[in-house]
Amino acid sequence: MDHRFQINLRGVIDLLSHHLYSSPDVYLRELLQNATDAIRARQHVEPGHEGSVQIELIEKQDGGPPTLLFRDDGIGLTEEEIHRFLATIGESSKREVLAERRGDFIGQFGIGLLSCFMVCDEVLVVTRSAREPSPTMEWRGRHDGTYTVRPSDHPLERPGTQVFLVARPDVAALFTPQRVRELALHYGSLLPFPIHLTANGQTARINPEGPPWRRAYASAPERREALLAYGREVFGMSFIDCIPLKSPAGDVEGVAFVLPFSPHYNAKQKHRVYLKHMLLSESAENLLPEWAFFVKCVVNANGLRPTASRESFYENDTLAQARETLGQALRRYLVDLAREDPRALQGLIQLHALSMKALALDDDDFYRLIIDWLPFETSLGAMTLADYRKNASLVRYVPSLDEFRQVSRVAAAQDLCVLNAAYVYDADLLEKLPRVFPDTQVERFSASDLPQNFDELSLDERETVFALLRRAEEVLRPFGCGVVVKKFRPKEVPTLYSSDTGSAFRRDAERAREESDDLYSSMVEGVLSGSAPGPDAPLLTFNFHNPVVRRLAAVTDPNLVKLSVEMLYVQALLLGHRPLNAREMALLNQGLLGLIAARLEGTEPPPGRGGLH
Repeated sequence: MDHRFQINLRGVIDLLSHHLYSSPDVYLRELLQNATDAIRARQHVEPGHEGSVQIELIEKQDGGPPTLLFRDDGIGLTEEEIHRFLATIGESSKREVLAERRGDFIGQFGIGLLSCFMVCDEVLVVTRSAREPSPTMEWRGRHDGTYTVRPSDHPLERPGTQVFLVARPDVAALFTPQRVRELALHYGSLLPFPIHLTANGQTARINPEGPPWRRAYASAPERREALLAYGREVFGMSFIDCIPLKSPAGDVEGVAFVLPFSPHYNAKQKHRVYLKHMLLSESAENLLPEWAFFVKCVVNANGLRPTASRESFYENDTLAQARETLGQALRRYLVDLAREDPRALQGLIQLHALSMKALALDDDDFYRLIIDWLPFETSLGAMTLADYRKNASLVRYVPSLDEFRQVSRVAAAQDLCVLNAAYVYDADLLEKLPRVFPDTQVERFSASDLPQNFDELSLDERETVFALLRRAEEVLRPFGCGVVVKKFRPKEVPTLYSSDTGSAFRRDAERAREESDDLYSSMVEGVLSGSAPGPDAPLLTFNFHNPVVRRLAAVTDPNLVKLSVEMLYVQALLLGHRPLNAREMALLNQGLLGLIAARLEGTEPPPGRGGLH
């Protein structure tokens, strides 16, 4: 008698193949998973039962698609259980005992066997229950949604289950001996019972004996080399080091491998995760803290809850606790490395600086441990924070790359060390410094602070530049920029433009207002009206050491002085990476035309050219 599944089977198969499972390869995973649960269920009935799985490929004489026979010596099923569990989606043969022993079984959704319909049109299950004396039953399920149940003509000698699958022609490549072996090893390499494959008349065990982190080794170096070799085998790459992982929450155990390259700081490492020694996912992303992107992991979890696809874990308190505990294991590794091999820690920090910085921001103890080891770009060259603090108790930094480019050359010439904190986490790490080390001062630096370190002119030198100073003030007054003449290095830099944060904001807002339509311009105007000008106006500092500035101080032609001041002003803006507004662009264009005209007509520009009138 034919029966029908209690569900639209074609729709479920489409759901499995296109949405729930990543590929049809998982049919073998589901068979292994069902076998594992069946063996564990039998071990509750018979505590001494060890269990095993046999996989056999049966070739057809006519050259047709092979038959895969999958056999386990687990708990088996009765006729009533067959109707209940093999034909009703959402039921599971483990469901009664799940409430009492949820941690013992992998499958919880009652859909694993249906994944076989992704690779074949008919599934034959021959099973004998170990719970009570019962006959061997045969269940035959078909792709059209019908199935039959009857006593088998070939009774099994011992309890267990056999599953027969005849490959569809379009997936025959999944039923070759090599591919079946690869899939069985891929999904079941950590299972605690033997898996044997029979093909071409030969039988061999597929899986090694237990996880590598649980095996006994003669010494710690031998263990380390074995784990690193395992990492190369699993991920196809060599690693710097390996870190044992263990968490009581979720009953998680495994190993983390330190990457030999620095990934992008937004990258999320994909980890290989086993659930009760069955491969769950090769791309689990939520197992470790976000800062731990310098490692790739292989772990087995016995107490975490898988999603319906069994390819990741549900976010819950247990997973959160496990993630925190595993993060603590990584912290301990770094702390121990600092004590036992500081040079190795320094190399690791240089390679994985972003991950180390993220962890330091989150953990004060780790911050104290590594902050002095962190490398920074400074105006005096690359150095660690420890090197910087040896010579200065005041830590000066600039928060943007443009500011650093503007001040670094001039600051270096004054023997002033300024840190570049434009990169990810750097500014936050430096701001945290006085909270962790109260005797250290941190100061945000800008180009407006540089003139305070410049040398003043003598009385005679002031008289020399007096006319230039007055003329420059007049020329730059429309631009709201003050003028001063000082002596600083390097002498090749003729001028330095500087402004405080408020002035820089107003300048950018005014430029945006000029370049916007009426609606946006009125909005910017409202912002400007609510923003009072800063106490310090932008300042253009002329360098008296510069030969061009000294020659310009001797020029008497007011037009040439005006043109020169305008061009030096624009040059200083560009060197400071300041976008030009409309009036400054006009200065640049007319100034260049004036210089060209002066070159064409003689040594001096004609009256009325080179300035903005």
